[in-house]
Amino acid sequence: MKTAALCLSLVGAAAAFAPVANKTKPVSTQISLGLDDIGGSSAPIPNFDPLNFATAGSDETLLWFRASELKHGRVAMVATTGYLVNAAGIHFPGMLSSDISFESLSTMNPIDAWAAVPVAGKAQILFTIFVAEIVTEAKGVHYTKGGPLPTMVFPAIDFSNVSEETLARKRTSELNNGRLAMISILSFFAAHYIPGSVPAIANIPSF
Repeated sequence: MKTAALCLSLVGAAAAFAPVANKTKPVSTQISLGLDDIGGSSAPIPNFDPLNFATAGSDETLLWFRASELKHGRVAMVATTGYLVNAAGIHFPGMLSSDISFESLSTMNPIDAWAAVPVAGKAQILFTIFVAEIVTEAKGVHYTKGGPLPTMVFPAIDFSNVSEETLARKRTSELNNGRLAMISILSFFAAHYIPGSVPAIANIPSF
């Protein structure tokens, strides 16, 4: 299951849990957009940007930052879920390859499980990520040019009947959940590579 969870986390680079519409006007090389224009601000610290990344470049740069945050958040949510599923001891039945079973991988932490995946398997995963990324980046008007921000590649979900108010709330929830998930998955990696660095999970073998 560790390998399966890791695979899902990688493919999730292009996945979305809610569509993110970009209502901003077509961008230019001038800085005319701000954090208030792209959504995602919420209590208790609205528009948190201590390093002033929002003013680091043009409108295209800011929209690229937002798209990157979305994608990394989505990947982190799937990766965090995979880690937790693995910690619960859940795994697929059967064999991953001719000599590696999912059950055997479930006895490892996800980092070691990924290392145990055959090269051919890793190549398939990386190729799937590549295709998904191309699809998200090639849809109509690019998000840095005023088009919609990346949405779900497969399966596509139709939110056309959802109200704008509900969508706005879901978009903010997605960003906040993604931000928390990024912190979570980084803490899992820290716990693995720096023993004792995360006391709360220091004695859990899966981490």
